[in-house]
Amino acid sequence: MKKTVLSVSALFLACTAAYAQEQDKTEQLDEVVISDSRHALKRENSGKTVISISSEEIKKNRGRTVAEVINTKSGIEILGSRSNAGQNLSYFVRGGNNRQVLILIDGIQVTDPSSIANDFDLRLLALDQIESIEIVKGASSTLYGSGAATAVINITIKKASKDTIALRVNSAFGTNQSQDNQDYNVTDFSNSARIDGTIDEVTYVVGFGHQDTDGLSAVIGEESDRFSRINTNVRVGYKFSDAFEASVFGTFDKLKSDYDNSFPIQDAEFVSKSEQYRVGIAPKYTYKNGSVTMNAAYTTIDREFQSNFPSTFEGETVAVDIFNKYNFNNKFFTVVGLNYIDNQTTFAEIASSSIVDPYINVVYVSEFGLNVNVGGRLNNHSEYGTHFTYNLNPSYRRKLGEDGYAKVFGSYSTSFIAPTLSQLFGSFGPNPNLEPEENTTLEGGVEVQLSKKLRVSAVYFNRDEENFIDYVVTDFNTFTGEYQNVQQDFTVNGVEVEVFATPLENVTVNANYTFTEKKDVDVLRIPNHKANLNASYAFSAKTNAGLTYQYTSERLDTDFTTFQNVTLDAFNLFGANLNHTFNKRWTGFVTVDNIFNEDYTEITGFTTRGMNVRVGFSLSL
Repeated sequence: MKKTVLSVSALFLACTAAYAQEQDKTEQLDEVVISDSRHALKRENSGKTVISISSEEIKKNRGRTVAEVINTKSGIEILGSRSNAGQNLSYFVRGGNNRQVLILIDGIQVTDPSSIANDFDLRLLALDQIESIEIVKGASSTLYGSGAATAVINITIKKASKDTIALRVNSAFGTNQSQDNQDYNVTDFSNSARIDGTIDEVTYVVGFGHQDTDGLSAVIGEESDRFSRINTNVRVGYKFSDAFEASVFGTFDKLKSDYDNSFPIQDAEFVSKSEQYRVGIAPKYTYKNGSVTMNAAYTTIDREFQSNFPSTFEGETVAVDIFNKYNFNNKFFTVVGLNYIDNQTTFAEIASSSIVDPYINVVYVSEFGLNVNVGGRLNNHSEYGTHFTYNLNPSYRRKLGEDGYAKVFGSYSTSFIAPTLSQLFGSFGPNPNLEPEENTTLEGGVEVQLSKKLRVSAVYFNRDEENFIDYVVTDFNTFTGEYQNVQQDFTVNGVEVEVFATPLENVTVNANYTFTEKKDVDVLRIPNHKANLNASYAFSAKTNAGLTYQYTSERLDTDFTTFQNVTLDAFNLFGANLNHTFNKRWTGFVTVDNIFNEDYTEITGFTTRGMNVRVGFSLSL
């Protein structure tokens, strides 16, 4: 272990010494946010604190997963992101669950109707595929529909370059070990390649990626559980005129993961497989002051579990979102759209549901500081009829000097979450009499940017949950049960604080703190307190280094050997990364996670990762 730490430290110092004199001064541009209104608005004119993960931040996190990067943001706890690579992920955003988070890829809703939560599995994505991520917290059902109750995670995939042809190759390798097994064997490999470019009016992208990880057991045990993933994507676009362009795309994502028995917790030779095919089209027509866009995709999902209780699942989704954006005199920004989703899956027989939702959203940006974001959506569900959801999001800003501003904002929004096909008709506790969940979210906050070098924000949120759906055990001898609407209403509230600062030349600091409380019920695996710190220093235009810190407070969990709740200890994780550009074609990185090999538990009975090192490079031709 000492040899490894010394080697990594030596690499940091060598690059630092070689390039510390090459200072680079960069100009920070005004941040633009899109996902909370679908219009490109300056951050100061947005009524929320949208989280933007830029391409530059993604580059600095090479070697980490999509879930790990998102897990460093305020209000978010992605359980399983610190465990074995095949561990199922739980998206706890503002005290919610997977069913309350909607994920978009290039503006298209991605879900799995065969799963219990109808959610998308972030393990299917590789970080080096992604250009940027925007996260809007709070109810966003007006713009994005059922399921967008606690957050919308909008992922943008890398597009074609302006070159006629460009080849990009990424490769990385590293360790994958627990706190108790620090042998530093190289057991984690990932490689990807993409060819893209622009020829006249045609753009194209062809990409392939693969990851293979071994060496870590799913549960605390003796044998290791392997995880592998394959990603392929093809996209072709054509610009017919200055006004009209369109693209077609296809993706294939596949993962295979060994896993263990969770009841009782013990080593087992179980295997899970998941394959998703997605094809789609995205035409866009631009006219004076506006545009009409359609995002449409057809997805098939096949999942298989090889265990003591083998099972297979098949699902299909058709998602179409067509919307018209129009700007009135750069003060009124409107979106009028129609969203259609058809979900189908096979249990004992085929089950399906569909929605047809018209919606409208209007943003007003005044010259005197008042901004208003208001909208409504009419949810027309094949099983549950019509529900109306809406949002009201006013804000007021004042300029502070040349580059600064102060804004106060608030929002009141509702969301509608229909039961999933699995909860209604599946093979595990189905209940066709379920009622949809309904959430009401109230939030308010303040954001102050004193200059382009300092921004501070604080938000209070309160969410009321009605008709919450949970699995209820009805026979404790066999532990069989069914999904039921919990009669009790729940309230979740909390505070999020974020700081972005450049206190010294070439030094960037991002920090956040989250307090989350769910009243009247014991909450499992969600910390009351969580804090993240990311500090980076650009030694030169070619070299930057970063340090990360994450604090997670005590949490409740259930020990299924005794069926009693236990309290998991708080933990502190430190990490570091180094990125260096050797020339215009070749870059490299080193990432070290859990530097001090903190011994902690993320999920009772399951393995967490100890200190791990990862090294990689990118080559552009």
